Amino acid sequence: MAIHLDHTIVPARNQIVSAKLLAELLGVPWAATGAGPFSPVYVNDGLTLDFQDTDESFPIYHFCFRVSPQDFDAILGRIKAAGIKYRSTVSGAMDMQVNKQYGNIYWDEPEGHRWELLTVSYARKNV
Repeated sequence: MAIHLDHTIVPARNQIVSAKLLAELLGVPWAATGAGPFSPVYVNDGLTLDFQDTDESFPIYHFCFRVSPQDFDAILGRIKAAGIKYRSTVSGAMDMQVNKQYGNIYWDEPEGHRWELLTVSYARKNV
């Protein structure tokens, strides 16, 4: 049996703003409302990120998106056009650089969640 992650909930203070921003940066569809109390971002045919408003404290999540080199350039262009600061390392200064070793970038969304964009999965090199 193949196992696929179908969706996950992303806590937010303003789910519509957060969902809309991510969808626009990634160039994917989203909806202000979806099934239940969510604002879904349709990352691909098999994965949805369901943003949900909460007043409770929540941890900062890390999500990494693997894309083609062409999509990487397009998404990075949208990040730059939106004036969003990014960095080449998981933490540290917003150096506005692409990581030379892995070819990835990181940026933080307004809720504090950390997004990563790359073209080659370094996490699966030894699998």
